[in-house]
Amino acid sequence: MSRRILAPVFLLAALAASAGAQTDTWLEVHTPNFVVVSNSSEKQSLRAALQFERMRSVFHRVFPNANLDTATPILVLAVADKRNLQALEPSVYLGKGQMSLAGLFVQMPERDYVLVWLNAPGLHPYSAVYHEYAHFVLHRTGERIPLWLDEGFAEFYQNTEIRDDETRLGQVDAYYPEFLQRNQLLPLATLFAVDQHSPYYHEQDKGSIFYAESWALAHYLKLKDSREGTHRLADYLDLVHKNIDTVAAAAQAFGDLDQLQADLKKYVVNGDYRYLQLPGSTDVDESSFAVRTMTQTQADIARADFLAHDGRDTEARALLEAVLHDDPANVPAHEIMGFIGIRQHNLGEARQWCEQAIKLDPKSFLGQSCFALSSVEKGLPDAAGQAGIENSLRAAIKINPSFTPAYAGLAEFFAHRRQNDEALQWIQKAIQLDRDTVDFRIDEAGILLQMNRNQDGIEALDLALKMAHTPEETAAVENMLQSAKQFEVEHVVVGKAIRSGARQTESEADLPGARCAIQCQRNPRRRCSRDSSSRYLLAATRVHRRGPSIQARRNLRRLAHGWYRWQAEQCCRDQETRHGARRKSCRGTAKVEI
Repeated sequence: MSRRILAPVFLLAALAASAGAQTDTWLEVHTPNFVVVSNSSEKQSLRAALQFERMRSVFHRVFPNANLDTATPILVLAVADKRNLQALEPSVYLGKGQMSLAGLFVQMPERDYVLVWLNAPGLHPYSAVYHEYAHFVLHRTGERIPLWLDEGFAEFYQNTEIRDDETRLGQVDAYYPEFLQRNQLLPLATLFAVDQHSPYYHEQDKGSIFYAESWALAHYLKLKDSREGTHRLADYLDLVHKNIDTVAAAAQAFGDLDQLQADLKKYVVNGDYRYLQLPGSTDVDESSFAVRTMTQTQADIARADFLAHDGRDTEARALLEAVLHDDPANVPAHEIMGFIGIRQHNLGEARQWCEQAIKLDPKSFLGQSCFALSSVEKGLPDAAGQAGIENSLRAAIKINPSFTPAYAGLAEFFAHRRQNDEALQWIQKAIQLDRDTVDFRIDEAGILLQMNRNQDGIEALDLALKMAHTPEETAAVENMLQSAKQFEVEHVVVGKAIRSGARQTESEADLPGARCAIQCQRNPRRRCSRDSSSRYLLAATRVHRRGPSIQARRNLRRLAHGWYRWQAEQCCRDQETRHGARRKSCRGTAKVEI
């Protein structure tokens, strides 16, 4: 699963501006690209949906290369009050002293989610809407964007004003300049190093300066590039994409950082803030919007869906259990329960929920995919069970050809069966449809490593590292990349040991693979050592204990199995040379599970 991407928005004023009457009912607005669920008035709900569609149109012009199409419309929870916001936001933000949120963006392979507080304080009534959609678009460009620039750009675009004949980008809310003039700026090296685990990202007293300064620097550089016809920001992102440290990349792209710090301070003090003008109208066909009043069950399903994807499984389960008590045949409730089961590694439970969803509605592509994924992760069943897994994944693709997790699921299925060519074809189809999901790149690398295409696998991981947006994604890629490079080193050492005719002694062989090759040559009846395989499995276990990442566990298991199989093949090849036939005991490969 992809990791959650959080986008806190600093509250800009102490008093909230009223944005229309609130009601106790929940409404649903369907547009071509969004499903907006709101407990506000119909007028405000429609206005929020319109803002998302208009902003999408603007961003399509600003970032023409970004893929803004999604397999399933983005689910937007547009709440009218703080109480409902707190009932949905991640629990990490509920603690004392944590940043207040006006919006949240959650990206998953199966769907994207937005939480937005419509009545959030601030001069621009839809700044939270624009801010959250800016994050979505930035992440769809395929670029690796450091956190300060990710937030700085989102702040830059959040006060966008869409007029009849032009769009104004980067307009300034007076609060940030006033705040920065009263507070000392962070050193740029500190700003560039902030990540999602930093106190500058979560804690109220430190987060305020991070968001304000990120906005100021992004605004300064963006306007400077536009005014001077330069491309410093693009150069910076190119360097980061090449995996150059964010501070070193900034020094190369922007010049002396001490001078940049001085220029930024002067920019803040002078307050000469301009904006960019995008000529032309932004037309959206509102006649295609459909509004309906939701039942309590429908509203609870939408909220449970969001809660399940932002990590509040207990609250999601409570809502779903109430729904299923009143409506045991509710298909979405079964699908979401299955998703929660997979993420919590309760694979048997997940499979039961998803299997029931398919029985209730064979066209449930989420149910079909969930059933197959939970079955594959649990271990391949007999031939009939394997046929059922493949049929479910193919059915999901037939129902929704844009649903990329089903393509990735088929890749995983064939990889488990060691049908590597088919596995590679399916994961590459997933990447063609969604080039921005890091997990798909990691899957591709795992399959390449399993095919003993080690260098290709390492190159795929290098690309995945450049695309990683969160510390969790980065850690998963780096862990596998380190193991893959060690694999490649041992591959070379073992090959040399075999070619040397075991002239090297065991004490001289400093890697487990070399010791295995020497021992197999001296005693052909001895099965190949699993030392290296065990090390990789231990690493996978450590990754697994750090978080609920099936992805990390799956790929390190794949790497471990590939390493042991390669050792076995080397031993068998040597035995064939020395004894004229391969020994059955060495021909088999180990079944590696965690």
